Amino acid sequence: MIATVRACALGLILSLAAPSLAKAVDETIVLRVGVTSILNLDNTFETVMIGDPNVIDVHIFGNRSVILEPLKIGAASIIFLNESSIVTANVRVFVCGIIHTKYREGSDCE
Repeated sequence: MIATVRACALGLILSLAAPSLAKAVDETIVLRVGVTSILNLDNTFETVMIGDPNVIDVHIFGNRSVILEPLKIGAASIIFLNESSIVTANVRVFVCGIIHTKYREGSDCE
């Protein structure tokens, strides 16, 4: 349980630090539930295979871009194939929940 919370916290930090537009070939992407992201690929694709469609949905946006829609917490692979059924990209996606933070006066860095 603690490892999951840490992974989601790290994913949140990384997702806030990185732009929403990502380029990926054999990469790992961390997303938050309810926050869509555009994924731009270097190569064209014909087919998209989703490892767990309950975790992430993929909306095709041209032949080199997709919109990733995180559905629930979990992990899934997305494989992109060209017209010859050759893998052009393999993307691992981790979806974390939204972390709620209480704000208070003062600093925690003392």
